Amino acid sequence: MIAAMQLAIIDWCIIGVYLIFALGVGLMCRKRASANSEEYYLAGRKLPWWALGTSMVATTFAADTPLAITEMSRTKGIWENWFWWNWLLYGLLAIFLFSRLWRRAEVLTENELLELRYGGKPAAFLRFFKAGYFALLYNFIVLGWVINGMSSVLTVMLGNGEPLAFEVAGWAVSLDFREAMVWLLVGISTLYALLSGFWGVVVTDVIQFVIAMAGAVVLAWVAVDHVGGVDELMHGLDRTFAEKAQVLEAEIADARSGDVAPEQLAALESKLDLLPKSAGEAISVVPVMPKDVPLMSFEFLNSSFFQFLVLVLVMWWSNHATDGGGYLIQRTMAARNERHALAANLWYNFANYALRTWPWVLVALVSIVLFPDLSGNPLGEKAGYSMVMNQLLGPGLKGLLIVSFLAAFMSTVDTHLNWGSSYLVHDIYRRFMRPGKSERHYVVAGQVATVGLIVAGAIIAKNMGSIEKAWKFVMAMGSGIGLVLILRWFWWRINAWSEISALAVSFLATCGFEVLAAVQTIGAGEPYVLFGRDPIVAGHPFPFHLQLLVVVGISLLTWLGVTFATRPESPEKLTAFYTKVRPGGWWGAIGAAIPDEGRAVTQHFLLNFIAGMAFIWGGMFAIGYAVLHQWSWAIPSAIAMVAGFAWIWISVLKRED
Repeated sequence: MIAAMQLAIIDWCIIGVYLIFALGVGLMCRKRASANSEEYYLAGRKLPWWALGTSMVATTFAADTPLAITEMSRTKGIWENWFWWNWLLYGLLAIFLFSRLWRRAEVLTENELLELRYGGKPAAFLRFFKAGYFALLYNFIVLGWVINGMSSVLTVMLGNGEPLAFEVAGWAVSLDFREAMVWLLVGISTLYALLSGFWGVVVTDVIQFVIAMAGAVVLAWVAVDHVGGVDELMHGLDRTFAEKAQVLEAEIADARSGDVAPEQLAALESKLDLLPKSAGEAISVVPVMPKDVPLMSFEFLNSSFFQFLVLVLVMWWSNHATDGGGYLIQRTMAARNERHALAANLWYNFANYALRTWPWVLVALVSIVLFPDLSGNPLGEKAGYSMVMNQLLGPGLKGLLIVSFLAAFMSTVDTHLNWGSSYLVHDIYRRFMRPGKSERHYVVAGQVATVGLIVAGAIIAKNMGSIEKAWKFVMAMGSGIGLVLILRWFWWRINAWSEISALAVSFLATCGFEVLAAVQTIGAGEPYVLFGRDPIVAGHPFPFHLQLLVVVGISLLTWLGVTFATRPESPEKLTAFYTKVRPGGWWGAIGAAIPDEGRAVTQHFLLNFIAGMAFIWGGMFAIGYAVLHQWSWAIPSAIAMVAGFAWIWISVLKRED
C-alpha cells in the first residue's frame, strides 16, 4: 500500500471531479480561442472587470504562495509579509494610472509598447531582449518554483510512495507517486492552456479562486480551533518562541567556545536577532527598531527594522512590475474598456491583500505551535503549512484542501504558459523571424512554445532550493528598472537605452551575488543549491534587502548616465506615442501642442493614491486585527477602509461612467 492512500475515496473523488472540470473548460473554449492571436492571448478584449480582477488574484495565488508566507512568518514574524504587501503601492499606480494607459495603447503584449514608445534598432533589440528575458529566464524560475511548491505540498500530503517503474522506448523510467501526480497536473494545465488560450485561463481562474479561498479559510478555521482559539494561540506562541530562543542561545555559546568559522557564528547570531521573542512580536506588522546599535553597522543593516524600511520605501518603485507587471498587464489589456480595466485592478488589489492574507498567516502561526522545530525536515520551514493540513483535516476536507492547492497551482501554470507564449510568438517569432503568416499559424506556434516552456520549467524545479529565496531572486533581478518603467510614460527624455542599461545592470548585479554565494558554498565543501543561501560579505550574511539596495543604486546611476549620454527619441515617435496614449506629465512642447481629450489620468492622483492605501491596507489590517482580537487597531483600520473607498467611488469610479 503506497503512502498516497492516506487519502480517502471521497478525497480522490473530489480531486477527480475538479481535474475533469479543468480539462472540460479547455475543450469548451478551444474553438473561440483558436480564431486569431488576439482571441488566443487577450480573449478579444471583451472581458468584464470582475472576471479579470478575479483572474489576477487566482494567478498570483500559486501552490508555493502559502508555503513562502509560512517560511517567512515562522522565522521572523508576519511583518516580513511586507515583502509582498508593499506591492500594493505599485498596484495603486496600476489602478489610477497605468490601467487606463495600457488599455489606450491597444498593444497585444507589453513588449509591443516598446516600439510604440521608442524607435529604431535599440527599440527592436529591447523588445526582442525583454521578450526572451521574461518569457524564458523569468518564466523558467517562476514555473520552477510553483512546480517545486506543489511537489512540497504533495510530499507531505501523499508521501513519496513507492516508485513506479516502466519503460519508454526501451528506456527504464522510475517515477514516484508524488512526481506522477505533479506531472498529471502539469499535463492537464498545459493541455487546456494549449486548447483554450486566454479564454480558458480566465474561466478556470474564476472557479479556481473560489476553491482556493474556500480551502484556505476552512484550514485556518480548523487550525485555530485545534489550538483552542486565538487567545490560546497567543499563549502557545509565547512559550514556543521562548524555547526556540533558548536553543539558539545554547548553540551560539557552543559555537563561541568551539572552532567554527566566523560566518557560521554570524549566521546563528543573525538568526537569533531576527527571531520574534513573543507572540506580540510575531503578530506585529512593524518590527522592533534595534536599540543602542550604530546606524551604519552590519547589525543595524541586517536588522528586521532596516529590512522593513527597504521593503516599504524602495522595493515597490524599483522592481520590474511598477507599471502593471506582465500577466497583470495582459489582463488589463483584455478589458472591455478603460473603466473595466481600472475596476479590475481595484478588485484584484483588494482581494489580494485584504482577503487572502490572513487565512495563510493564521495557519503559519498555528504551525509554529504545533511544529516548533522543522530544522530536520528536508522541506524546511515551508513544510509547516502542509503539515497542518495533513494532521488536522479528515476525509472530504483533506480532498477539498488538496483541490484548493491544485487550483492555485494550475491557475499559475496556465497563466505563465499563455503569457510566456505570447512573448515568444508575438514579440520574437512574429516580429523578427516569420512575419506575415496567417493567424492560425501563429496560434499553432504559440501552442508549440507552451510545451517548450513547461519542459524547461520542470528542469529548473529539479534544482531549486528555498521558494522564498527564489521569489526574492526574481524580484531583485529586475529591481533596478522600475523607475524607468514609470517615467517612460510621463517624461519625454527616457529612451530605449535607459531601459536596456537598467535591465542589464540589474540582471548582472543580481547574478553576481548568486555566483558569490555559489563560490562560497562550494569553497566550504557544501553542496550548492540554487538560491540556497545568502552570500557572505565582510564576514556577515548579505541578505536580499541589502542586495536590493546595491542593485537599485548601481542601476539608477547607470541608466541616468546612459539617458543623458544618448540621444532622445525623435519628435515624430514621441508625438505619435503621446497622441495615442495621452499620459500627461513632463512632455514639454509635445504635450502642450496636443490637446487632452477628457480628464488626464494624473488628475487628483496623490489623493487617489492615499485613498487607495486607506481602502486596501485599512481593509487588510481591519480583518487581521479583528481576527487576532486586537480591537484598538481593527476599528480605526475599518474606518480608514470605508473612508478610502468612499473617496475612490466619488472621485474615480463614478466619473469613469
